[in-house]
Amino acid sequence: MSFAELQTVLELGLICSLTVLALFLSYSMLNVCDLSTDGCFTLGATMGAMVAAAGHPFLSLSAAMLAGVCSGFVVALLQTKLGINSLLAGIIVNTGLYSVNIAIMSGAARINLTKTPTVFSMVKSVLAGTPLAGWHITVVAGTAVILAVVLLTLFLNTRLGLAIRATGNNPDMVRSSSINPAFTTIVGLCVANALTGLSGCLMAQAQQSTEINIGSGMVTIALASLLIGGTLLGRGGIFTRAVGMVLGAFLFRLVYAVALRLDMPAFMLKLVSAIIVALALALPYLKSQWPVISRRLSYKKALAGKEGK
Repeated sequence: MSFAELQTVLELGLICSLTVLALFLSYSMLNVCDLSTDGCFTLGATMGAMVAAAGHPFLSLSAAMLAGVCSGFVVALLQTKLGINSLLAGIIVNTGLYSVNIAIMSGAARINLTKTPTVFSMVKSVLAGTPLAGWHITVVAGTAVILAVVLLTLFLNTRLGLAIRATGNNPDMVRSSSINPAFTTIVGLCVANALTGLSGCLMAQAQQSTEINIGSGMVTIALASLLIGGTLLGRGGIFTRAVGMVLGAFLFRLVYAVALRLDMPAFMLKLVSAIIVALALALPYLKSQWPVISRRLSYKKALAGKEGK
């Protein structure tokens, strides 16, 4: 694998790690599997692209995060106030966001940003002539990830953050402590989807375009990265686990790159993602069942030996 390919893997891994951090907050901390991730990622990409096209590349980051907050608020509202199952709430919002994203793009299915100043093009001009020239995407994405990891760590160690973590572990205990679990769920999902929106915005500006299916399969990619990161650095404090999420995103993109180098068709990559997620989810169960499986195999082997005699 060439150096340029590794640089691309690093860039994509950093950008996607923001979505992994979002899923880390919602899935690992709140114990809520938010299936609106695909639509929210596209929402951040389309909102960011439209604001950048209007001549405000840096403002597009805030606009994308605010759009993500709105998406997370609707998901949380459906769960906590209307009694809709969290999985169904995410599916409902994800479905509705398709129309919302088309509306944001004024009915178009694609927006081209090749002639539009973006955050990356502006940083590129600043870094021209320096040793970091050509690393503008890595610098911007890396800065965003570092800030996200640090701020998320600080947030989850505040009183509100601890309440959010407790809500995922034991909502009844939180309720008995005079803390409204509906409020902590709403705050947690809003923060998580803000990170997803930011990730989509950076992806659109890095690729200098966005289209209606840019977020397709992102929840699977993020979940696979989360599980890989949890395997690497699943134990320890919030900061250590958050760093593990970033490493998981990088390693997952590295697997993608290796698969492409092996001439695997692009349409097979989603199947690879699904297999990785399935194996990672099934691994704890298979590990717990291994003694039983081992005894059965030993019994069948001994029985076959007796029959052979």
